[in-house]
Amino acid sequence: MTELPRTPSFDLSGKRALVTGASSGIGLGCAVALAEAGAHVVCAARRADALADVVSAMADQGWSAEAMPLDQSSIEAVNVAFDEPYDIVLNSAGLARHGPSMETSPDEFDAVVGINLKGAYFLSTAAARALTKADKPGSIIHISSQMGHVGGIDRAVYCATKHGVEGMVKAMAIEWGKANIRINTICPTFVRTAFTEKSFQDPERYAWIMDKIKLPRVAEVEDIMGAALFLASDASAMVTGTSMLIDGGWTAD
Repeated sequence: MTELPRTPSFDLSGKRALVTGASSGIGLGCAVALAEAGAHVVCAARRADALADVVSAMADQGWSAEAMPLDQSSIEAVNVAFDEPYDIVLNSAGLARHGPSMETSPDEFDAVVGINLKGAYFLSTAAARALTKADKPGSIIHISSQMGHVGGIDRAVYCATKHGVEGMVKAMAIEWGKANIRINTICPTFVRTAFTEKSFQDPERYAWIMDKIKLPRVAEVEDIMGAALFLASDASAMVTGTSMLIDGGWTAD
């Protein structure tokens, strides 16, 4: 009789997860996805009050979560956060200062690079160091962007950081693969959040977005949650050093 293969598990029971940028938007959605699948989720962000509300709402659903106020631009604070290893680390902290490239100030450049690239880099190394010390496998996931694969209007600095994250992840995947530490990115198109509302309210910018997206809508937070669960779980055990584009066909051209 034919022995049938079995679908790998998406269950995260018994796993510890750290989600940065968890107080709103995509980060909040990813924290919910991991908690709903059984993980204990440490929700990290700078806004302590917002985190408290998030954790309270998750507890009301019967999920296991706690808050960790964290400034990801501080390497020292990030290192302290990894006194114990996490099975899953999902980084959704991000910053944008959109505008014409010739008008970008050094302070704006440093702020965006400091969170999007430098912060992502040292969060990754802290996570991998803790896993290696404990001799444990793990999954590190960065919320990158379709702008890590293409260019965009008034987004030179943002694109530079996201392209940097994509290259960083490939190099780290090569370095850490033998330790069974996986690292990948999720690359969304424009997702409807408070963060993107300004772009949607600009008729010219909204027309550009809808011309580029091949499906008839922008993305919602829920569109990202399944990818986060996949990359966090055993279902993606052979996936590392790559990106999942959830862009509605933006980069298909």
